Amino acid sequence: MARPRIVIVGAGFAGYQTAKTLSRSARGAAEIILVNPTDYFLYLPLLPEVTGGVLDPRRITISLADTLPGVRLVLGQADGVGVDARTVSFTGPEGERGELGYDRLVLAAGSINKLLPIPGVADHAHGFRGIPEALHLRDHVIRQVELADAAEDPGERVARLTFVVVGAGYTGTEVAAQGNLLTHALLSRHPRLAGTPARWLLLDTAKQVLPGMDERMAGTAERVLRERGVEVDLGTSVAEATGDGVKLTDGRFVASRTLVWCVGVRPDPFTAATGLPTTKGRLQVDEYLAVPGHPEILACGDGAAVPDPQHPGQPTPMTAQHAIRQGKLAAHNIAASYGVGTRKPYRHRDLGFVVDLGGWQAAANPLHVPLSGLLARAVTRGYHLTALPANRVRTATDWLFTAVSSRPGVQLGLVPGPAVPLDTDAPELIASRKDH
Repeated sequence: MARPRIVIVGAGFAGYQTAKTLSRSARGAAEIILVNPTDYFLYLPLLPEVTGGVLDPRRITISLADTLPGVRLVLGQADGVGVDARTVSFTGPEGERGELGYDRLVLAAGSINKLLPIPGVADHAHGFRGIPEALHLRDHVIRQVELADAAEDPGERVARLTFVVVGAGYTGTEVAAQGNLLTHALLSRHPRLAGTPARWLLLDTAKQVLPGMDERMAGTAERVLRERGVEVDLGTSVAEATGDGVKLTDGRFVASRTLVWCVGVRPDPFTAATGLPTTKGRLQVDEYLAVPGHPEILACGDGAAVPDPQHPGQPTPMTAQHAIRQGKLAAHNIAASYGVGTRKPYRHRDLGFVVDLGGWQAAANPLHVPLSGLLARAVTRGYHLTALPANRVRTATDWLFTAVSSRPGVQLGLVPGPAVPLDTDAPELIASRKDH
């Protein structure tokens, strides 16, 4: 008999974990195919450290070929599912069209930047979801410091040294923390800028930093940021963005050349393209991660509305912690569908969260025990080293070198601006994918 074919769409936390678990349990009994636009899994939690000049980007890009033995990688952007024919269609990196048949399908396409209908944001803001965006933002920040050094107009200097981050969740908080430390290091190398400090603003409409999280953890993060000079402006957001600055919802205008958009994420447009039922943009699934009416299709991660047993009637939050567990469960339940074990419903226990604030600071609440300072820093880095599927020694080495030396302050010039649009679902970008 032919081996069953299992197709996994997406190599984020959920898809990668599904493929990893299946590669160990299937042991050649099934053909496992992973469809993904890149040949690596990106460890997103450490992306702010790439922008901050702490980590080489290769440390957080995990080779799929090296870490998923027995899994066939198909480079491409999935763009449709033929439910009746049991096929997945995709567009390859050079514009070639392709189609794959499947016996079991796992949809784990993940999420993209969440845009709000605010004038100018799509044109002037920097997104923060991938390596190109992180490297581009790093180059941009360094460039602004260098251009400020060259500027003769005091107003231009102030504007170029003003950096606005919208969204005080995990990503925005860590970007502001790392960015503040990076500009502090850069300014020390520019004597002409002595007395002109970099200004970082962190905005959010919520009432606290890290909204929805433990108040003690949020308080620690806000205190550290404020002590470093970051202006944490809560209850405020951007009303309009221009090339010269941003108008805030309270009427103020902040002259700036840098707007970083970290408001949140939404399901990848592929989720809607499947034609399967959705809830608020996320695929409907039962407690076993199966799409109703299609037991051969499972969905997990940010693009799936997995019922949260701890909060009946609500889906699980879009976090890596849930995505990893759901990926493991998807693999288990696929094996069960072939008679290996029995299906299990999704259950989870909140293990707590960690937020890296750079330097020697962090905030953490492992098992709901609030920590700060050096102890939280040790727990945070220990967690990341444990969670990284590879490159642990090299990552630890980068941390050590940064601790005892300075952050690199040169532009790489690798990523042009048009390559990292904030609106990754823009009509012109979709058209360009189809044309090539």
